[in-house]
Amino acid sequence: MHNILTVAPDEGGLRVDVFLAGKLPDLSRSAVQRAMAGGEITYLGGGAIRKNAVTAVGDQFLCDLAAPVEIEAVPQDIPLTVVYEDEHLIVVDKPRGMVVHPAPGHLDGTLVNALLHHCKDSLSGINGTLRPGIVHRLDRDTSGLLVVAKSDAAHQGLAAQLQDRRMERIYEAVAVGRVGRDEGTVDAPIGRHSTDRKRMSISSKTAREAVTHFTVLARYNGFTHLRLQLETGRTHQIRVHMMHLGHPLVGDLIYGRKGPDKGISGQCLHARSLAFDHPISGERIALTTELPSYFTDVLARLGPVN
Repeated sequence: MHNILTVAPDEGGLRVDVFLAGKLPDLSRSAVQRAMAGGEITYLGGGAIRKNAVTAVGDQFLCDLAAPVEIEAVPQDIPLTVVYEDEHLIVVDKPRGMVVHPAPGHLDGTLVNALLHHCKDSLSGINGTLRPGIVHRLDRDTSGLLVVAKSDAAHQGLAAQLQDRRMERIYEAVAVGRVGRDEGTVDAPIGRHSTDRKRMSISSKTAREAVTHFTVLARYNGFTHLRLQLETGRTHQIRVHMMHLGHPLVGDLIYGRKGPDKGISGQCLHARSLAFDHPISGERIALTTELPSYFTDVLARLGPVN
């Protein structure tokens, strides 16, 4: 990709990597820094860019980036834990560590690859070839229940229930610190972070309504086991809202402590229950899954309930 970017009058005084990440939506800030270090992004004329360089009005940058790798979702024989399945939809218990769909850095081994093998050609095409049947997502390190549409009609019906909040999604999590209230609601809009594209923020200019209800299940010495119910479904919603409360999730390296906690790296968060109206028959489907071993192992490390 060959591109020349010029700093406008209202864009002076920014870190160059922040400016470039805002102009190159396919690249994160860290990817921009790697491209600068590797000579793929330079000042026009060939000058290297210092890591902490700041923009000046009229600066021009030459971006000569390698063409993106073509991503294709292919069937792979990966075991799935199927909780419910019929001709219209399938509900799986996604394991911790599995990415939902192919993307740069995760070209295969995803839930979509497994679904393509399991369901053959029976997946909704509404979200395209890389996300067939995907109605909602779970983060890589979030485990638990996820519903996938096999037909476009089922996809439309399930998506409508997400939109009008008739789909019930209940999670369990372990948070750092003692949550004082037995129950409560976090009502704080969430949007993409202004400078870090991998993070979400409640102070984003693009923030949209986000509501999470929580109930304390147990308190330990310095930790709290919670049940959380989503009213909306923003990216990283529970993780951002718990950070906002001052109680980030155990193991969350993005919104919490910057190192492994209680034996895990990645948030201790499990999609425990899922309920929705069957998009074709109208029957109410209510499903629950057991807490996985990584979650119960964390609880065992917390000591006695207090």
